[in-house]
Amino acid sequence: MAEQPTAETTSPAPPPRKLSNLLIIWGFTRRYPLQLVVATLALTVSSLATLSISVMSQLIVDKGFAARADHGQIAFYFELMLGVVVVLGFATAVRFFFVSWIGERTVADMRIAVQRNLLRLPPKWFEENRPSEIASRLTSDTAIVEQIVGSTVSIALRNFVTGILGVAYLFILSPKIAAYLIIGIPVTVLPIMWLGGRVRQLSRKSQDSIATIGSLISETLGAIRIVQAFGQEQRESERFEDAVWRTFAAGKRRFALRAVMTALVMWLLFTAITLIVWSAVGEVATGRISPGSLLAFIVTSTIVTGSFGALTEVYGDLLRASGAAARMAELLHEQPDIAAPANPVALPQPPQGALAFDKVSFRYPTRPEVSALQDFTLFVNPGETVAVVGPSGAGKSTLFQLVQRFYDPESGEIRVDGVPLPAADPAEIRARMAMVPQETVIFAASARDNLRYGEWNASDEAIWAAADAANASEFLRELPQGLDTFLGEAGARLSGGQRQRIAIARALLRDAPILLLDEATSALDAESERLVQDALDRLMENRTTLVIAHRLATVRAAGRIIVMDEGRIVDTGTHAELVSRGGLYARLAALQFNDAA
Repeated sequence: MAEQPTAETTSPAPPPRKLSNLLIIWGFTRRYPLQLVVATLALTVSSLATLSISVMSQLIVDKGFAARADHGQIAFYFELMLGVVVVLGFATAVRFFFVSWIGERTVADMRIAVQRNLLRLPPKWFEENRPSEIASRLTSDTAIVEQIVGSTVSIALRNFVTGILGVAYLFILSPKIAAYLIIGIPVTVLPIMWLGGRVRQLSRKSQDSIATIGSLISETLGAIRIVQAFGQEQRESERFEDAVWRTFAAGKRRFALRAVMTALVMWLLFTAITLIVWSAVGEVATGRISPGSLLAFIVTSTIVTGSFGALTEVYGDLLRASGAAARMAELLHEQPDIAAPANPVALPQPPQGALAFDKVSFRYPTRPEVSALQDFTLFVNPGETVAVVGPSGAGKSTLFQLVQRFYDPESGEIRVDGVPLPAADPAEIRARMAMVPQETVIFAASARDNLRYGEWNASDEAIWAAADAANASEFLRELPQGLDTFLGEAGARLSGGQRQRIAIARALLRDAPILLLDEATSALDAESERLVQDALDRLMENRTTLVIAHRLATVRAAGRIIVMDEGRIVDTGTHAELVSRGGLYARLAALQFNDAA
């Protein structure tokens, strides 16, 4: 297949790549001083053991072969070298284990700390920050941090120590030739550094292209029913193919430059070593150094050159890690603008369930040009059921967002049991509420865990009692493993009615005095609607209930119905009263009930 034209992909500007960002990582790593000390000691021992191989090589040649020593003496030096190799292997294993442990533990601590902070942030923050991008930070960025802490830094320190000690040993062997090597190292290393930077740039572009492929796969497969229903398989295939070709093109540029760099590295390295050995041979011929010293010099110079060459890769990796650390720090240091006050007012005991919206006005931060609520006033008495109806965009769902204090109003006051929401702890406010949403959230977990999300410490007896009351026990008992059955991603193994009944059982277990219902019977078949409505009737008993009603048939029996339009209450009364007045509610009722007829 012919190669496809490429296109540069664009992505958000990354945070500044300053090495000072790595202090964030160090803040987590330094919690484990014992492991750091052991890893450092093992690293030092392995560096010394590596250079000792050069020393052993010199002794074998000068004290063994050159001196025509007997077999026993030669064997002694070989045995000594084998001992050094054993020490090198053991020290390397210890270093690898502890450095890897530190890397894994640092990443684990960072992920836990970031997740804990994310759970403090209000929902509006996630409207302005894509969850997929946040997930990427918790996976790909922490993987970069793990690589740096668990590998790169260790290798860099080992190469640095080995290089410095190696240069010192070379000057002991021959100051003149060592000076040549010191001059030659920059000549070898600088071109590698420049090419390495180009390779890293191309690697980042390649990674961006791979991320695009992953995003396309997730999006397309997640919406496979829509793709097939609208016959868009060919278009999605072409989109994916285009992304794959861009990835291939980016990869080709990367590995082509990498091939050039590999050839250049080999040429520079072996040319430098050849010239140094050539010079050293003359030193041997004049007796300035011994044959064993020449061999040690060759081995050591190879080690030193390789060590400093490897260090050129580290700087770029450290910059990548600093960028990842900065992105993680943004999540770690993000502060919620809705939080408990320093001295929160305790809600009265026992709970009453009174709600008050007093002249509340509100605009969503993402839609500042639209007023969601305007001078809205509503008082709900303990134990009262109030239904909220109105056209789409009237502000009904905004009431739930505000009463749970996911947002604060621009003006006015909201109270629960007489306490203004900003004066109380948000966790205590939400503990007095249970919600049954229109679109039920089912976690990828067991039926038991989904049910007891309302009260995590609930016993199986309490869970089954709630399931019975929610008309959910029958289908739950038929599941393959009962309550231990995995319900699939987003409850894929359940029908819509079954998911709603689990949500109702969850709310029953919550046993909160205030109940928030967002039309839990919409989009259900008649049999499922009847079962869900029966369960809701039991759930609403002796609770203050605020019901968002999209289908007016479900709120005919409500004690009070308020009609909203454009963020205001335009009418209030019972079903019969509202129909008789002939306003917005009467028009909505006529449309729905005539359609039903």
